[in-house]
Amino acid sequence: MTRPDTTTKHASDVSAMFDEVSPSYDLINDVLTVGNDRLWRIATTRAVDPRPGMRILDLAAGTGTSAAALAAHGARVVAADFSEGMLAEGRRRHADNPLLEFVWADATALPFEDDTFDAATISYGLRNVNDPRLALAEMRRVVRPGGRVVIAEFSTPPLAAIRTPYRWYGRHVLPRVAGAINRGASEAYRYLNESIEAWPDQDELARWMREAGFERVAYRNLTFGIVALHRGFVPQGPTPGKPAETEAAETGKPVETEPADAEPAEPDVPSTDSAAETKTSADPESGDAQ
Repeated sequence: MTRPDTTTKHASDVSAMFDEVSPSYDLINDVLTVGNDRLWRIATTRAVDPRPGMRILDLAAGTGTSAAALAAHGARVVAADFSEGMLAEGRRRHADNPLLEFVWADATALPFEDDTFDAATISYGLRNVNDPRLALAEMRRVVRPGGRVVIAEFSTPPLAAIRTPYRWYGRHVLPRVAGAINRGASEAYRYLNESIEAWPDQDELARWMREAGFERVAYRNLTFGIVALHRGFVPQGPTPGKPAETEAAETGKPVETEPADAEPAEPDVPSTDSAAETKTSADPESGDAQ
């Protein structure tokens, strides 16, 4: 297996890597995280808040494990990925689930119309996209106004006492254990660790989300910050950079204005916009997966 370059992240290289590890991918993750991936999935599902009748995009869905957790609440879920191997494995495992649809998709050019979904989520996949900020913009585009986007991603533990052994584990233990389970997975998990170390911290990702046009952006750390769970909402107003009158003409919807004395809505979760606020406060919809 050729390990993808963490700088370029060519889609063909990354997808080929995931094609090769797809049969044992979930088992390896379960072993390497000592079962914590299941707790992180619970927290992510609660943050998405799936309900019957909702239409949800699970991007970088892999074999559909997270998508199935969302569908278990009655939502219709499109599980999208750019690895044909992962999609094939997902279709095989979830063939009897009518709420799941597996679709090949490039995260930077999603094959969906604007405002198609009520929510979108991506778990441990944004880091593998060669242009993650473009992927954020695409997720914002395909989610309706008022809908949410939830991102679960490996991150930077804020405490050195956790960060140092965590990095040692990623560099020395992760590839060896993965290789013991699947001989071809060792290089894939070396890339995994390299991509985690190169990934921006929690505040930087929150900034990217705000720049992509999300509002009420917040995050909480899971398992001491090994994983961070970010959430943002698509504004109810016009698309950034597009005048309200132009958007109204395109959509046929009238321009809405607030009274001059209107107060801004209070976010229902802690915001990361102010350094004075607690960035790791528990999200009421995310459970207790610390």
